[in-house]
Amino acid sequence: MSESVEELVGAAEGVSRAVVATIVRTRGSTPREVGARMLIAADGASHGTVGGGCGEAEVWGEAMEVLETGRPKLIEVDLLHDHDAEGGRACGGYMYVFIEPVGALALDNSARD
Repeated sequence: MSESVEELVGAAEGVSRAVVATIVRTRGSTPREVGARMLIAADGASHGTVGGGCGEAEVWGEAMEVLETGRPKLIEVDLLHDHDAEGGRACGGYMYVFIEPVGALALDNSARD
């Protein structure tokens, strides 16, 4: 079940700079479905999930870049080679995640355009 917009807005209250990562497409086996969201604040704190593990770590890293630049981006997360602690159990798919600024960061960025 994806995080609701209301839950993410509630988590973002008082956060001046944040991004939302949303799974917009999947191929093959993935830990979360299209629509799953994660809010990432400038201090690195997050709410929600796009699946955990190495894939989510990749999304988090890209989110830090979007926080820095204020520019949204679409990324492909390759889960074919994502191995768990016991080794060998990869999800076997791809997630396409759109990462966009929200709140004051989005407003600041729109003033630049």
